[in-house]
Amino acid sequence: MLEKLVINGRKQLCGEVKIHGAKNAALPILCACVLCDEKVVLKNCPKLSDIDNTIEILEYLGCKVTREEDRVEILNSGYLKDNIPKNLMSKMRSSIVFLGALTAKLGRANLFLPGGCELGPRPVDIHIKSFEKLNVCIVEQRGKIACSTDKIKGASINLPFPSVGATENIMLLTALSDTKTLIHNAAREPEIIELQNFLNKCGADISGAGGNCIVINGVKKLHGCYHSILPDRIEASTYMSFAAATGSTISIKNICNEHIEPVVFAFREAGCEMNFVKNELKISSPKKLNRIAHIKTLVYPGFPTDSGMPIIAMSAIANGTTIFEETIFQNRYNAIGALNKMGANIKIYDRIAVVEGVENLYGADVEATDLRGGAALVCAGLMAYGTTNITQLHHIDRGYENIEYNLSLLGADIKREKE
Repeated sequence: MLEKLVINGRKQLCGEVKIHGAKNAALPILCACVLCDEKVVLKNCPKLSDIDNTIEILEYLGCKVTREEDRVEILNSGYLKDNIPKNLMSKMRSSIVFLGALTAKLGRANLFLPGGCELGPRPVDIHIKSFEKLNVCIVEQRGKIACSTDKIKGASINLPFPSVGATENIMLLTALSDTKTLIHNAAREPEIIELQNFLNKCGADISGAGGNCIVINGVKKLHGCYHSILPDRIEASTYMSFAAATGSTISIKNICNEHIEPVVFAFREAGCEMNFVKNELKISSPKKLNRIAHIKTLVYPGFPTDSGMPIIAMSAIANGTTIFEETIFQNRYNAIGALNKMGANIKIYDRIAVVEGVENLYGADVEATDLRGGAALVCAGLMAYGTTNITQLHHIDRGYENIEYNLSLLGADIKREKE
C-alpha cells in the first residue's frame, strides 16, 4: 500500500530532537562486516530502508544478522556467496562498496551496477581503474561487473576526484592483504574516518583518513568488534532547515559540532542564532529569513551537497535572492518544479539555482523524486499555508528515520497516511 505525508503548515516548532546514526557511515561499515571472522556489534544504527536493504544483501551473501532497535549484530558464516542479484543491487548506490569487500575476502565478486537516487552520472570508472592498479582483473558486460584476483598488489593510487565511494572501496579491498597501499587525493568526509576507525578496531592497520593521503598496511585477518555509529550530520542540517523555515527555536541533540561547521555560515547569514554546547545545538530562527548571498557545494570540508535542497526550500521565503551553485551532482535540482508548484520562484541555469524570495508558499500535492529533494518538500510543507501531500515516500525513508514522528514531537502537524 502506497503512503503519503500530510502536512498542515505554519506550525511553529519547539522542543528537542535527537539525531540518529549516520546512514553514510553505517552502510560501508555494514559492507565491511564480510571481512570479519567474528561477530560485529553495531550500535546507533539508524532504521532506514537503505540499512534494511544492506542487511538483506548481507543475509543473501551468507551472514547471520539480528537487529533490535538501533543495535545490529552481524556474524560471517564463513560460507559467503560471491554474487549479489540485480534486484538487491538496484535499490541503492552504496551497494557498490561490496565490490571491494567481497573481492578482498573471496578473491572474486560478481555484481550488477548499483541504483539509488537519479542525480545524474556517477560512474564507477574511478573504482575500476583503481582496482586494476591493485592487480584485480575486471570484466564489464551489460550492466555487470566481475572482479577476480589471485593476490592484491599494493600501489599508490591517485584519485582524479576525492570520491567517497572509491575511497571506501579501495580501503575495503586492501585492508585484507599482505601489501601496502596509498590513496592520494582521498575523500576526507567524517564517514571515511569512521570506516577507518571501525576497521582498525577489527585489527586493520589504516591511517591518514581525514587527510589527503590514506595509508593501508594490509593484514591477514580481521576480527569482530563493538562499534557505535557517529551522528548523521546531514540529518542534523535538515532539522536546522526545518527550524529556520518555520521561525522556530529547537534543540538538536547527539551531533558532532565539528561536522556541522560547513553549513553554519549559511544559517547565520540567514539570520539564525546558534549556540553549541557539547554535542547539542540550539538554533533560533527569525520570523523572516535573510537571503544567503552564495552557497557553493564542495567536497568535505566544504558545504555538503546533501544539505543543499532543504536550504534552498527555506530560502524560498527569505528576503532577497539566494544563489546556490551545485558542483557535485548534475541533477540535484529535481525537486525545484514541485517547490515552484507550491509558490516558490526558483530558476535553474545549468548547475546554478537562483532563488527569489517570495512572501509565502502554499500547500500542494507533490511527489518526492529523490532523498534530499524529498526532505526539501517536507521543509516547504512545514512553512506553507494549507495542506501539502507528499507521495513517493520511499525516497525519504532511505535517509530519515521516523521523520513524521520526530516532527510531531516538535509540534508539527504531520502524519503518514495510506493513499
